[in-house]
Amino acid sequence: MRNLEGHRGWIVLGFALALAALTGAVWSYGYRQALDVLARQGEADLELASDRVSTQLQVYQELAVLMARHPALEQLSGEESRRAAVRLLRDVADSTAALDVFYADASGRVLVAAQGITGPDVSGTDYFSRAMHGALGTGHGVLQPLNRRAFFYAAPDFGADGTVRGALVTVADVVDVEQTWRGSLPAVFFTDRNGEVFISNRSELLLWQRQPGETGLQPQDGRQVVFSAHRVSGHEIWQLGWGPYLPQRALHRAVDLPVIGMIGEILLDTAPARRIATLQAAALAGICLAFGALLFLATERRRTLALANVVLESRVTKRTRALSASNMQLRREVKERQGAEAALTLAQQELVQAGKLSALGQMSAGISHELNQPLMAIQQYADNGSAFLQQGKADRAGENLGRISDMATRMARIIKNLRAFARNESEPVSRVDLVKVITAAVELTQARLQADQVSVDWNADQYDAPVYAWGGEVRLAQVFVNLINNAADAMLDQDDRQVHISINTGDRLAVTVSDVGPGIKEPEKVFEPFYSTKTVGSSDGMGLGLSISYGLVQSFGGNIRGVNVERGAMFTVELDYWTEEDVV
Repeated sequence: MRNLEGHRGWIVLGFALALAALTGAVWSYGYRQALDVLARQGEADLELASDRVSTQLQVYQELAVLMARHPALEQLSGEESRRAAVRLLRDVADSTAALDVFYADASGRVLVAAQGITGPDVSGTDYFSRAMHGALGTGHGVLQPLNRRAFFYAAPDFGADGTVRGALVTVADVVDVEQTWRGSLPAVFFTDRNGEVFISNRSELLLWQRQPGETGLQPQDGRQVVFSAHRVSGHEIWQLGWGPYLPQRALHRAVDLPVIGMIGEILLDTAPARRIATLQAAALAGICLAFGALLFLATERRRTLALANVVLESRVTKRTRALSASNMQLRREVKERQGAEAALTLAQQELVQAGKLSALGQMSAGISHELNQPLMAIQQYADNGSAFLQQGKADRAGENLGRISDMATRMARIIKNLRAFARNESEPVSRVDLVKVITAAVELTQARLQADQVSVDWNADQYDAPVYAWGGEVRLAQVFVNLINNAADAMLDQDDRQVHISINTGDRLAVTVSDVGPGIKEPEKVFEPFYSTKTVGSSDGMGLGLSISYGLVQSFGGNIRGVNVERGAMFTVELDYWTEEDVV
């Protein structure tokens, strides 16, 4: 176990070292990728800033070119013409926000000026010298004593003989140029060919110097600032300590702008790139840690399961012996249960048969009367027929013989219904004609109903065709005999005694048996065994009729329910239709 613990420690240490190496590699790769995206963004921002500066300065360049040939500047010898030219130049300066607009002759002497801030002579400036050579002159510098940074454009003025007779100079205010994009971009600055920061959207960098051969910048006052540079995947990264509005780590990009004679540079904060790389590395580390934890837990679980398996095997061996003994006991109990179920089924069948015999017993008096009446009539008709034959009245004797035949047919039908009702049906569920079954039940109870003066509302002739249902003919007849007898029993204490039977051929086949008696006292208990509202100990029954009927209908897949209606009670027997598709 100790050896296993030691191996587990080395595995965890190896996993931690591998995870650290992988996380570092992912961070480095993500950082380089983020720097590539940041560099492309910086190039776009620098190009935008350069275009802004060039576009705004180009206005003053075009102004110098257009004003150089103005008619008001052709004759400046008189005092009046000079005052008119001054007014013109002032209007132009006010309209274009230029610091100054002036005209100098070929010697560099300023003849007219809008403000006159450049002094009376500009012959020593580079931009004027270039204009005197017939080209557009440009330059920049800090105007004193105003300490204003300015950009100069000098356009040559050619005389009639083609020689340069003077130059128009426009002086652009750099501060005004910076106002339109100050603070809207990352730190952007423009250095001239001498390495001096002349234009920037960060005022703290203005006039900083870059020494020849160096990369960074130094303040104008010569103080030392924090700076270092290194390269990452081809990108130049500056480590700065130049102020709160400049990033501590910045990606440096530069672009040459020959149009204005400067180099545009931008400093992009690398913090977002580091954050992206850190998030990627952290996500990978989290996934690896989760996977490692799951793997560790799975290994531990497997080890635990292996130990538990040994314990379980020993327990299973012990339990197997106990289960074998229990299995033998269960087999004995199953046999006993099967025997009990067979006995229960037999008892149920005997109970059903007993119910039928009980119903027959209740109907015995009426049945005896039904059989005795035709027997007496047969005897009377036989005596009459014999007398008519002795008297030679053969037709009258034939009439009596026909009546004897009708009485015999009536007795045969009664006996047939009794035999069918009394037999123990064992046939499976099949097709049954409900009209025929209900008619047989009514005939079986007819004698008892007549004796108790109960009228039955049942008309079999209204059904043109048989109504087929799933069931057993004898068992269904017993159900309807029980329902008719119960309805008759419920109305014995009243003068109005009526039973109504009908078949409803809706979505579900249903037979209703209703009476006009007092109704059901406890509908929820009416189908319980031995439940009866009759006098205890009476010979009218044991309260099993409806319980037996409920079981019989359930065996057909149907349902029976009893409810109280406006007058009396109504029992509904629901059965399934028999269709041709049901025949196998």
